[in-house]
Amino acid sequence: MPLASIVEILVLITPTLLTAVGCGVFLAAMHWLFIARQPEMEKERLLPRQLLMLGFTLVAVVVVILTLPVSDGNRKQVLTLLGLLISALVAFSSATIVANLMAGLMLRVTKPFRAGDFIQINDHFGRVSERGLLDTEIQTEHRDLIALPHTYLITNPVKTIRASGTIVSSSLSLGYDEHHHKVEGLLQTAAGSIGLEDPFVIISELGDSAITYRVAGLLTEVKSLITTRSNLNRAILDTLHEADVEIASPSIVNQRRIAEGHVFLPSTATPPAESSVTPTAENIAFDKADEAEAIERTQTSLAVEIAELEAALAAAQDDKAKAQLAAKLEEHKQRAAALAKVTPGAEA
Repeated sequence: MPLASIVEILVLITPTLLTAVGCGVFLAAMHWLFIARQPEMEKERLLPRQLLMLGFTLVAVVVVILTLPVSDGNRKQVLTLLGLLISALVAFSSATIVANLMAGLMLRVTKPFRAGDFIQINDHFGRVSERGLLDTEIQTEHRDLIALPHTYLITNPVKTIRASGTIVSSSLSLGYDEHHHKVEGLLQTAAGSIGLEDPFVIISELGDSAITYRVAGLLTEVKSLITTRSNLNRAILDTLHEADVEIASPSIVNQRRIAEGHVFLPSTATPPAESSVTPTAENIAFDKADEAEAIERTQTSLAVEIAELEAALAAAQDDKAKAQLAAKLEEHKQRAAALAKVTPGAEA
């Protein structure tokens, strides 16, 4: 190929190459500014930035196409092809994305739960550890994380345990040889011994060979829900056994021969000494949910304090008071900005 032809081609494609390099530098700078410098950003803040980067990339591609050394007709054909590809991608992927986005907006308006709340959706039970634009993440009692799409949350009943308290209950069956007044008193004593407020007992069923009792009480500290359920069962066992009340299957006589007058009670055992700091199931299982709840509460508190400081600064007349308020306001804003960058329970 003659040198003149090579030079002519280079002259033709130079604007396109320079434009492509400029767009690449611009995209790299925007990626560093919005995403790369904050690697542990939470999903709720990361997704809008990723969408913004997608928009920048599409604009950059269009700009490069407009500088191609081709005729206007060919350039329009390339732009049309690009538009068709984007339309096809949107058509195939937008239905689910848009549905989850709209469902997420609905959940933010109705506010059926917040970070740290216990919720149950069908077989899924746990504490809310993160709320994104497309899904909500819950942490189960096994410390696992489950991401539930927002469309799933709005199409299935969501049970939220109220932060002000919930009813903790347990059921058991006892024979007709024990008077219900005696059993009810013992069960109420067991519920009260673990700190449940206003304990009550319900006789839920009269079976062929046993009475089914349900003992319940109000738990105001819902974070200890799992431990309290276990403690209630333990207290029922201890209280009934101490009162010489048997908890045995009505069909036990059909399983093995027993001596007359034999009582099915465990031998007395001394409970192990408890450590001054005993970890509970909730401390281990819901670490990320606890952190998310603490961050959300702190952010809400800071937002209120910032608004109050701004109002006080606007109304202040003394220069010294203004300086003090301005310094405190800046400190609160820095704390709020630092919290916004935190990822609750980031895994190593």
